Amino acid sequence: MGLWRQTPDLARLNETLTNTIGEGLDIRFEAFDDESLTASMVVDQRTHQPYGLLHGGASVVLAETLGSTASFLCLDSSRFYCVGLEVNANHLRGLRSGRVTAVARAVHLGRTTHVWDIRLFGDDGKPSCISRLTMAIVPLGAEPPRG
Repeated sequence: MGLWRQTPDLARLNETLTNTIGEGLDIRFEAFDDESLTASMVVDQRTHQPYGLLHGGASVVLAETLGSTASFLCLDSSRFYCVGLEVNANHLRGLRSGRVTAVARAVHLGRTTHVWDIRLFGDDGKPSCISRLTMAIVPLGAEPPRG
């Protein structure tokens, strides 16, 4: 079970993407282990920028979708929910086709924040982006933090 408070159910996680940006970008939760959660996203016209490369914003959508889901799976959802506070991304190399795969690993799982390291790779296994996501952990019934 590792860091998970709720064991990931990949079929259920994929169902949560219905009628969201995740469905439109063909994001799929694919695997988990005791320390990480993995998802992938299509690299095609849906995720390209005008020059035919994977759009950096699409990479961030994948990273935030994966990291926020991982955070949720670490919570007691009867008492808390989580919202994104900050996301950043360093784009290392361009991708034109295939799928980009992301792996999220916890850096910090605190009482009020979670921090995730999310690495994106092309089909060739070479890194394309490194992202860090900070999530606010909010008690149910409380207002989320304001920016």
